[in-house]
Amino acid sequence: MEYRQLGRSGLRVSVLTMGTMTFGGKGNFAMVGSTDVAEARRQVDQCLNAGINLIDTADVYSEGLSEEIVGEVLEGRRDDVLVATKVRMTMGPGPNDAGLSRHHIIAGCEASLRRLRTDHIDLYQVHEWDGQTPLDETLDALDTLVKQGKVRYVGASNYAGWQLLKALGTADRTGAPRFVSQQIYYSLQARDAEYELIPAAVDQGLGVLVWSPLAGGLLSGKYRRNQQPPAGSRQLSEWNEPPVYDQDKLYDTVEVLVSIGQDRGVSAAQVALAYLLGRPAVTTLVIGARTAEQLTDNLAAAELKLSDEERQRLDEVSAPALLYPYWHQARTAGDRLSPADLTLLGPHLG
Repeated sequence: MEYRQLGRSGLRVSVLTMGTMTFGGKGNFAMVGSTDVAEARRQVDQCLNAGINLIDTADVYSEGLSEEIVGEVLEGRRDDVLVATKVRMTMGPGPNDAGLSRHHIIAGCEASLRRLRTDHIDLYQVHEWDGQTPLDETLDALDTLVKQGKVRYVGASNYAGWQLLKALGTADRTGAPRFVSQQIYYSLQARDAEYELIPAAVDQGLGVLVWSPLAGGLLSGKYRRNQQPPAGSRQLSEWNEPPVYDQDKLYDTVEVLVSIGQDRGVSAAQVALAYLLGRPAVTTLVIGARTAEQLTDNLAAAELKLSDEERQRLDEVSAPALLYPYWHQARTAGDRLSPADLTLLGPHLG
């Protein structure tokens, strides 16, 4: 297992992170999975044995049940692993049971600590933007938790580029802890993050945790053009995260993944994961599985290295169109671009 520095922090994390959205199966999360304590323990054992040192969860997953299961499974070996969780989403019926106010962040952290059976959270992530709470208040609350020793590092998730940079600027101005990472959706199904979020990570020295790197299973090779989806599948049906706006492009991408996988004797899923691990700024991929076979297959991706030709095939079939102002910059600003700019514009320069 390879370990990478998480942004500008001193923390080293495995290139694969264990995701726990399937733990619990309560409420809407039952559509994702319903892993019980016994199966969760088996999966955690498998991940730790493979060298994974980071487990990611969130308070909202199965209404706190995912955190409870993580806490139970890690009892007696908490120091062997890093734990990341998140705060922001609705956790109760009250008017202050959601958001990134000082009240909700501190109450949310205390509740997560109890469910996780731990005295600290290694990476505490704000789960989503809150446009109604001043950033100064959000960051000051995170600062309080860091100074109390309840949180060691802080990160963001699902921020837009301008929101992320505003938060970093506010932290620099106020002396609050700076986000060391962002957790984002990024996959060969939709490379939207390359417009702003990946360049921002390169420029600002942020680690990148990728959620749903297989697009919720769409890139597993099980979803093919003119074929029935596998029995029991949730994608392209009632579960629409991530959304699919161009099915033809998705199927074209899957065909290339399957072709490369067949040539290399590996699964399409492993190829998709290996592709992301070679992208700029990517630190770790959050992988989750409903079966032991899926988890075993995903773990093998940590050892797969793609050739330049294979990466080029995947780049071409999945490339996002240049939006404005990027197409204009590619035409007229190519002589003065930074490394962050080149993560998107490099392939488009003559």
